[in-house]
Parts: sequence; structure tokens; C-alpha cells
Amino acid sequence: MDTSKQLVRDFEEAAFNAHDVEKALSFLADDYKQHNPYFADGKEGMKAGLEWLIGENPNMTSEIKRIFAEGEYVIIHKYAQLKPEDGTGKKAIMDIFKIENGKIAEHWDVIEDIPEEPKNTNTMF
Repeated sequence: MDTSKQLVRDFEEAAFNAHDVEKALSFLADDYKQHNPYFADGKEGMKAGLEWLIGENPNMTSEIKRIFAEGEYVIIHKYAQLKPEDGTGKKAIMDIFKIENGKIAEHWDVIEDIPEEPKNTNTMF
């Protein structure tokens, strides 16, 4: 597997399944730039954001359904569930990561709720 894809897989596993904030931060560049408006730039911004997210959702899980890489970019399509203990907080997420010098340098995402009663049977994945 492409090393950039593996880097993103390892970051995702640490952050959203193992809930290991320090390990997740190790995958980020020192000058990490965040485009999600709810997280600040830098490792400290990611740390604060992950600590808040994990604090609110201690059992959250994430599963990468698709992963693509081209040049310095890795794109994932993932399923996340914030509160698996009660079946709520189901999300479809697209993340774009820019990789520089073997680290995640930049991140964008689009997050959509998964409806309980969709109008079709195709699923979001």
C-alpha cells in the first residue's frame, strides 16, 4: 500500500478508534494547517479538538470505506458513529489530506448526517 495512504490510515486509527491523541499528533507536520472551521491550526489545535470530540463521544468509531491517493493528496470516504452505544451520531465523511515530507500537512473535510429513513436504499457508502 502507498505510504501516504498508510499514514492516513494510521492517523485515523489512532485518532478515531484508539482515541490516542498523542499518537495521532505524531502523524502531523509541525506547521499543520486545518480547514475544518471547528478546529484550530497546528498540533495544539488538533489536540484540543480531538480531546473535546473524544470527551463528548468516548465510544466513537470510524471506518474507512474508500481511500484514494494522487500526488501529495489522500482522500478518504468514511463512516463514523459518534455514539455507538445508543446508535446515534451516524456520519458520512469525506476527508482530504495533503501530505508533505511524510506527515499530514493540511486537512479539509465535509461531514453529513446519515438519516434514519433515507429516500432510497443505495446507502451513503
